[in-house]
Amino acid sequence: MLNIFKRKHPPGLYLLFCVEMWERFSYYGMRALLILYMTQTLMFSIEKSGNIYGFYTGLVYLTPLIGGYIADKYLGQRKCITAGAIFMTVGLFVLAFAPKNLFLFSLFLMIVANGCFKSNISSVLGLLYENKNEYKDSAYTIFYMGINLGAFLSPILCGTIAIKYGYEYGFAIAGIGMFIGLILYKAFEHRYLGEVGTKPIIKQITIPSYEEKLTLKQKEQYTYLFFLMLFTIPFWICFEQAGSSLTLFAEFNVNRIIEGKEIATGYFQSLNPLFIILFAPLVSFIWEELRKYSKEPSSIEKFAISLFLMFISYIILTFVGHLSEYGKISLWWLVLVYFIMTLSELCISPIGLSLVSKLTPKKFLSMTMSCWFLTSFFGNIIAGFWGGKYEVLTPFKLFLSLSILSFITFLIIVCFIPKINKILIEDN
Repeated sequence: MLNIFKRKHPPGLYLLFCVEMWERFSYYGMRALLILYMTQTLMFSIEKSGNIYGFYTGLVYLTPLIGGYIADKYLGQRKCITAGAIFMTVGLFVLAFAPKNLFLFSLFLMIVANGCFKSNISSVLGLLYENKNEYKDSAYTIFYMGINLGAFLSPILCGTIAIKYGYEYGFAIAGIGMFIGLILYKAFEHRYLGEVGTKPIIKQITIPSYEEKLTLKQKEQYTYLFFLMLFTIPFWICFEQAGSSLTLFAEFNVNRIIEGKEIATGYFQSLNPLFIILFAPLVSFIWEELRKYSKEPSSIEKFAISLFLMFISYIILTFVGHLSEYGKISLWWLVLVYFIMTLSELCISPIGLSLVSKLTPKKFLSMTMSCWFLTSFFGNIIAGFWGGKYEVLTPFKLFLSLSILSFITFLIIVCFIPKINKILIEDN
């Protein structure tokens, strides 16, 4: 199971692991509090809060498209990562301590920060493994565990601080986490990353390997890569209910009392990253064992498995949503749902990152990685609007509609598996 750690990875992987961990600590710590802060402190309606949440979480996945372009053509990935960490730190402290009328400005700063940071750090990781595709799935799985270590710790810590001292201090803890990540990155980037990602890739076009035209096979793979990305949008619509409708469901419809003590709503958002930390090595081990016997599912088959698992999770939520009309439900139902959603995520998100790195021509890497995150933009925007209808639809109808969405998408993917498997022959 721990084979992913036994391989000899460059030390730069573990630096990027730590920096991304702190960046995700800051993001998920803030996100765990955001919709509750809007509804309980800023006194926004649930619908307005859901819409703002959707636009914010969507735009943090749109701006990497711009950040990737700037990195590729002008600055290089490394400078963009630095700028993103600075903007994120400042934005969180503005959210924590500035007047409340600067709330939207603080979100704007964090949107810009994600644009600079998100796709570029993933691209630098891919560049560390140039011509070593066989290690990329393993590397991105380790990297993904770093993301989720930060995401696990932050809702617990930020949520606890927010309950005791106020939401502002919870946001401040998130800002401190990003500041730690910035210091680590600047202290060790030259030692462990060398020159990787320091120069704009497009300006290096005179290097022969960059001048080579794409073959017909590469063009087909690249085209179908974008087609495959479309299937992730329904996944994100369902998955990103965690910060909106599922948070509201946990707040109002779940019995959060254990042995006389009430569990903070934000703690539930630590379940997904906790399960990823526990089960990502197992899933990676399963893929590697299946590969030995030529039984490993292809990328699109893993995507199909992901959407089917998402469908199962929302069938369960539909059932308990109905039960909640007669009284609060056991919190263990929500634990089960987050577990299944985690397995769904592990079949699509790290696999997609690795697939983008494998099939993208190097000179388009940051831009294509940004397009991968662009699917999250559309997914989050729609998820916010969908979650904002929590009161209008009721949990039962809301979760039923999402179960239908995930099942239809699963069926569509299954229909395209033979065609895409024929085109997307991955170079391992």
